[in-house]
Amino acid sequence: MKSRKNPAPAAKEGGDAQRSLFGEILDWMLAPLLFVWPISIAITHYFANIVAGYPYDQALRENVNAIARQIRYSDSKPVINLSGSARAVLRADEVDSVYFHVITREGTRLAGDKELPVAPELVRPRDDTGEISFRDGEFNGQDLRIAYQFLADPNRPDDRWLVVEVGETLEKRSQLANKIIASVILPQFVIIPLAVILVWFGLSQGLKPLTKLRSRIEARRPGDLSPINTRKVPEELQPLIEAFNGMLERMERNMEAQTRFIADAAHQMRTPLTGLKTQAQLAMRENDPERLLYALRQMAGAVDRASHLVNQLLTLARAEAGSGAASQPLAPMNLDKLLREIVEDWVMRALENYIDMGYEPADGATEIEGNSFLLREMINNLIDNALRYTPVGGLVTCRVVRRRSEGGESEVVLEIEDSGIGITEEQSELVFERFYRVDDAGTEGSGLGLPIVREIAELHHAQASLRPNPKGQGSIARVVFPAYQEPRPELAEDAPLASAWNRSLPPPGSV
Repeated sequence: MKSRKNPAPAAKEGGDAQRSLFGEILDWMLAPLLFVWPISIAITHYFANIVAGYPYDQALRENVNAIARQIRYSDSKPVINLSGSARAVLRADEVDSVYFHVITREGTRLAGDKELPVAPELVRPRDDTGEISFRDGEFNGQDLRIAYQFLADPNRPDDRWLVVEVGETLEKRSQLANKIIASVILPQFVIIPLAVILVWFGLSQGLKPLTKLRSRIEARRPGDLSPINTRKVPEELQPLIEAFNGMLERMERNMEAQTRFIADAAHQMRTPLTGLKTQAQLAMRENDPERLLYALRQMAGAVDRASHLVNQLLTLARAEAGSGAASQPLAPMNLDKLLREIVEDWVMRALENYIDMGYEPADGATEIEGNSFLLREMINNLIDNALRYTPVGGLVTCRVVRRRSEGGESEVVLEIEDSGIGITEEQSELVFERFYRVDDAGTEGSGLGLPIVREIAELHHAQASLRPNPKGQGSIARVVFPAYQEPRPELAEDAPLASAWNRSLPPPGSV
């Protein structure tokens, strides 16, 4: 049978399509260039026409002056003596057509070409009679550039003045302007592609650190979660690498927690499962009903211990996972109220063991930011630990108090005090290590209760401790929480109910 390869998934349309950083930067660099280029061509065309017209305007000015010098006044009448050579000079242009005429202010032509259009009205300058001005005209569909000058005695009235005009078509100007534009634009057809190639090359070189970084990451071993060295990384990439290193650190902590959990679970489950197997084998060989019942009870106890161990391992793994990320939300809550609810659940267990279990209500506000599920697990482990190591007739007291720290900050302290076997100062730190148990405890346990307490306390920015009881016997467990900064008003606790729990249990032997 032939195997089929699944076709590669097509790129998603719209905003989900994969985008190239190289192409993105190139687009942002070339788009302004392509936008500005037509504008530069228009500006070049405008100024090229101005530059090209300047020398030809000067030539028109010289022609006007040349004709004006041929005009004399005789008996107050103008005499125009334009020689053949002067006319030949005006007609010598091989590209453009040149026209001239001398007219009166009324538009009467005294000499020159009738093809040159007469302006409807020309304004005579008052201050400078020799000034030459320019205007634009049209003849037979051709644009003309016309220079004109007023001639006469300034003391004469306006109607006695003459106007000399010389005009030419714009072919030479257009040719010169086109040459100027071509000299500017044509090199751009070489420069712009060259600039694109240089930009492409520059971007390729500039993005090489990304390629090297990718190669360094791809060359790593699958299990290598060590941070990436930022010494040779460009400054712009350092925030990205630092964020990536932070993610690697979190992943490494999670992997270590998972590895530790698997190792701890395998190590701790081996003993109860081995005992359970032994009890089952013994029960299979028993014929005496009483001994068989005893073996089954032993198996049931082993199952309960294994179940308790699994639950504590899962709780520890959940607490460790919550300490590495924001997966466990914290919300304002009343710690004293939660403690009272939990103490109610443990009363029957204390009664069965003939232990006097008490609850002392808090005097002030006991608001903290916490996760009720994890805090319930923590308090259950503290109470369970206290009941396990307190003998018959002993005392276990649960309370929450509010106090000021040495720095003046408000704190909420959870205390579980017992009159059990107690611990030494040397053991007060060791008990928070996994699977550590006091040698002379004489009770069963997994050695995970207090490590769970510390993990949950650290998640709540709290400090957990277990110290010898200052009253002389037993120990006292404390978890110090930072008080909630904006405590909400809470209803006062039910004093009669609280006092009912306070030392309300019967002494051993009275039940």
